[in-house]
Amino acid sequence: MILSASQLRAIKERNDEELRKGRYAKHGYPAHTIQDLLHTIEALKKEKKKWQHLAQERGEALRRIRELTRCVEKGVADAAASPADTLCAGLVD
Repeated sequence: MILSASQLRAIKERNDEELRKGRYAKHGYPAHTIQDLLHTIEALKKEKKKWQHLAQERGEALRRIRELTRCVEKGVADAAASPADTLCAGLVD
């Protein structure tokens, strides 16, 4: 079951209300367990964002490697026409 952001927010609000009631809360209501699950969900969201960012950086690095490889391959073919120090000059930061 996938919960939307508004459903998660409603669960959190209800759970916070039960935690505030303290000993007057509904008997058997698993407030601390729900709180732990909500913390786990938030941690997973942060972890997902981290991995997405890492994947974007990896994709960018692979793109640059591909461009450099093409440039070097082209440079080998055009070695007689171009000086070696100007090959791929636009690709290297």
